[in-house]
Amino acid sequence: MNLVEKIEHSKEIIRKALKEYGKVRLACSFGKDSMVVLHLALQVDRDIDVFAVMTPYKPIETFEYMDKMKREWELNLTEYTSDEIVPDKLYKTNPNKCCEILKVEPTKKALEGYDAWITGLRNDEGETRRGYKEIEKHDTITKINPILNWSEREIWVYMAINGIPPHPWYKLGYRSIGCAPCTAIIDDEEPERNGRWKGTDKCAGECGIHTKIGRKKAWGDM
Repeated sequence: MNLVEKIEHSKEIIRKALKEYGKVRLACSFGKDSMVVLHLALQVDRDIDVFAVMTPYKPIETFEYMDKMKREWELNLTEYTSDEIVPDKLYKTNPNKCCEILKVEPTKKALEGYDAWITGLRNDEGETRRGYKEIEKHDTITKINPILNWSEREIWVYMAINGIPPHPWYKLGYRSIGCAPCTAIIDDEEPERNGRWKGTDKCAGECGIHTKIGRKKAWGDM
């Protein structure tokens, strides 16, 4: 499919999901992929239910960008954070535990009582993102991945065509943005996820949101 066809296909996936499932939420990290999915979804349902999971380690620019886009796009957005206090620099000593506390648990809370959620997951971001499906019926909730087969280039083309302002860190050379201590600039030839947890055993890995939510057994636990 070309980009025009992918756009219509993605919107149709969102349209069917909102019709088929009773309660649906869209997850937004305010990275480039999330912004494309959000822009597509708003064309289907202007008041779509959106949530964001934020951590103390997110760049200040992410908070500012979120507030800006919430205001300008008049988003129906709910922000979630963890109430648990984490040890200082847990992201260095035990990054998996840090992600579990600050990202996975708040996401589970955000999805309580919902039948499905929409994500900005893409298969070509890195090795851990391959093998997913556009519709995934998990044990407790269905996950919808409307832009699963989009390329990084197509994401940027769509943003440019539609005048979507990007997170300011992209202009600095970042390609995949998470928490500040765990995000690095990488070469264009590398997979995008290589910029996450670079220099650690978790490099190019997952925080757990896409591997644990709604699953009996998580990727990495096998």
